[in-house]
Amino acid sequence: MSPTVTRAVPAIVFCFIAAILLLIVSVSAPKWDAISFLNVDGISFGVFGYTGSRVHVGYDLPIEVPDSNIANTFHNLTYILVLYPIAAGLSGFTILCPPGKVVTSVIAGLASACTIVAWAVSMTLFSNAKHRIEGASLGNGNWIGLSALIVSLWGFFLAVWGTGAFGRCRREETKGW
Repeated sequence: MSPTVTRAVPAIVFCFIAAILLLIVSVSAPKWDAISFLNVDGISFGVFGYTGSRVHVGYDLPIEVPDSNIANTFHNLTYILVLYPIAAGLSGFTILCPPGKVVTSVIAGLASACTIVAWAVSMTLFSNAKHRIEGASLGNGNWIGLSALIVSLWGFFLAVWGTGAFGRCRREETKGW
């Protein structure tokens, strides 16, 4: 096994773990109420809806909010949560790519970028809603998403390192030429 492939194996493992975490976040409420981003009076909010709603991309708040701009912004930003399953798919696809190749790094980078955007939007959206809705609390989906983000970034950095793109590693491999 070449040194490049050996160095790239941890990247594949990290991308696999990120894919599992992102998949867990993606099947949050309304499919799996134990995983949610926000909890309000027995209603759990997830990627594709909330407790009792049908599964769909982008949804409205089912509770009364004093400001209609908040409800409209909430509805528009929930469309971005579809990046969680997209990131899960990209992380999963990274597992199928050849270790130590640039394409693996590119796909891992895209998965990390999707995860960063999805987590930043979900954290901003649901923490803002928590502060504006009385009795609301953040759910565990935010922290699972953060874990997926950290693991995904490690997978990306290890995939780039696995290509031998950094100085000393590259020089040692090409010494024999």
